[in-house]
Amino acid sequence: MNPSSKSRRAAGVLIGIAPLVLGMALATPSAATPPSDGPEVAANQPVSAQASASRDVISSDNIEQVAHLPKQAPFDTVDAVGTDIAFQGDHAFVGNYDGFVVYDIKHPKKPRIVSQVLCPGGQGDVSISGDLLFVSTDYPRSNDTCTSEATDSADPNGWEGMKVFDVSDPAKPRYVSSIPTACGSHTHTLVPDKAGESVYLYISSYGPSEKFPKCQPPHDKISIVEVPLADPANPVLVDAPVLFPDGGNPGTPTVSQTSGCHDITVFPEKDLAAGACMGDGVLFDISDRTAPRVINQVRDDENFAFWHSATFNNDGSKVVFTDELGGGAAATCNAETGPQRGANGVYDIVGSGADAKLEFRSYYKIPRHQADTENCVAHNGSLIPVEGRDIMVQAWYQGGVSVWDFTDSENPHEIGFFDRTTFDEGALQLAGSWSAYYYNGHIYSSGIQEGLDVLDIRDHRTNPAKKVRFEEFNPQTQPVYGR
Repeated sequence: MNPSSKSRRAAGVLIGIAPLVLGMALATPSAATPPSDGPEVAANQPVSAQASASRDVISSDNIEQVAHLPKQAPFDTVDAVGTDIAFQGDHAFVGNYDGFVVYDIKHPKKPRIVSQVLCPGGQGDVSISGDLLFVSTDYPRSNDTCTSEATDSADPNGWEGMKVFDVSDPAKPRYVSSIPTACGSHTHTLVPDKAGESVYLYISSYGPSEKFPKCQPPHDKISIVEVPLADPANPVLVDAPVLFPDGGNPGTPTVSQTSGCHDITVFPEKDLAAGACMGDGVLFDISDRTAPRVINQVRDDENFAFWHSATFNNDGSKVVFTDELGGGAAATCNAETGPQRGANGVYDIVGSGADAKLEFRSYYKIPRHQADTENCVAHNGSLIPVEGRDIMVQAWYQGGVSVWDFTDSENPHEIGFFDRTTFDEGALQLAGSWSAYYYNGHIYSSGIQEGLDVLDIRDHRTNPAKKVRFEEFNPQTQPVYGR
C-alpha cells in the first residue's frame, strides 16, 4: 500500500503489558526499552456490520467460499487493517497494522484462530522460516516493544524496523529480537542463503519527506538484514545498498518517483529478483545475496503510476508487475479509469544473465467495473501451481479476488472470481482483499476489514494444483513446483 493514501500512523489498541497473545503476556527482547506504564486504549470504531459474512457474495460458478472468519477483538476495528499472509504446515500467519494473527488451517473449511499478537506499528508484513516469524514495523514508535506508543513523526528517536518472533508453538508466539532499519520496513522479502545457515531479509521502505527527519531523500536503497538461524536474537544489518545511484525515475505529476522499492519478489532457483520500485520495474541478479545487482529497468509513464509488487511465472521467464494507482484507497476499477491503468503489466524475460531484459507484452485488469465507493486496484497475489500453465490468483481490494491465466503473455484472461457487495455504499472506505494466495489446495484471502476467507476453485485448468503441497510458503519467495 502507498503511504500517500494512509498516513504513517500507528493504529490499534494499546495495552500496558507485554505483547498480548490471547490474554497471555510475552517477554520483550533483551535490547528493548521498557514500556511505559498504562498507555491508554485507543478509541477505534468497531468494524461495520457490513464487513461480516452477511455482505452478499458474488462469484463465478467455479469458485466457492468454503469458510469465513471475521476479525476478532482486539483487531475488530476499522483501523486494524488485515495485510499479508505467510504459510507453514497447517498454519497461516496473517499480518495486521496492529500485529498478527495465527490461524489453524488444517481443515480449510473450519479454520480457527490459534493466537493473536497485539504489536502495533503498521503494516505488519510477515514472512516465516522454520520457527521464526518476521514482522515489519513501518510507523515510528516510542521503542521496539509491543507496548510502545505512537510517536511524533518528527521525533528523531522514533523506532521502526523489523521484529523477530519464535512461533515454534503457534499458540504462544515469543518475541525474540528486533533491529531498526532506515525509514522502517514497509515490506520485506525473505531470501534463504545458499548454505542454509541464515536467512536474509530484503527490507523495502520509503516515504522521504520533510515530515520525517530520519527518512530524508535520497532513499534509493534497501536494507539487508541477516538473521542467523542458530542465533535469531542477534540479527545484523549487513548493508543498505543504493540501488539507483542516479536517483532513479525523477517522477512526474502522475508517476511516482523511484526512491527505493515498494516490494521485491525473489526467485532463488535462478538467482533473480523482481523489484517493484515505485517508478520502475526492476530485474536483479541476487547470486550474491548480500549484493543484489540491477540488471534491467523498465518504465511505463503512460499507464503505470506506482509499481507495487511482482510475481514470476514458474520457470522464471515472465514477471507480472502490479500498478497500485491511487495507493489502494481509490476507486480505479471503473470505465473512467479504463482497462490499462491500475492494472497488471505482463513482461517476458528475454535473454539470460547480465543480458536479461524485461519486454512488455500486455495488461490485465479485472473485467468487472466496481462502484465509485469501492477502492479497487491490482494488489497481492501468487501463482496457482499448475505445471505447463501460468495462472495467478490475485487480490483487488473491493474488486475481490481474481483468478487469471497469462500462459499466452499477450492475451491474459480471467477464469474465475470472488467478490462482495460494497463495504459502504455511502462513502469510499478502505476494505476488501489485501492478499489472495493459493496454498495446498485452497485460496486464502486476507481482508482489510473482512478477516479470513477460504475459497475453493474447481476448474479443469486449476485442478492439478490440488496435488501440489508446500511445507512453507512465503509468496514473495517463490518456490518452484513440478520438478
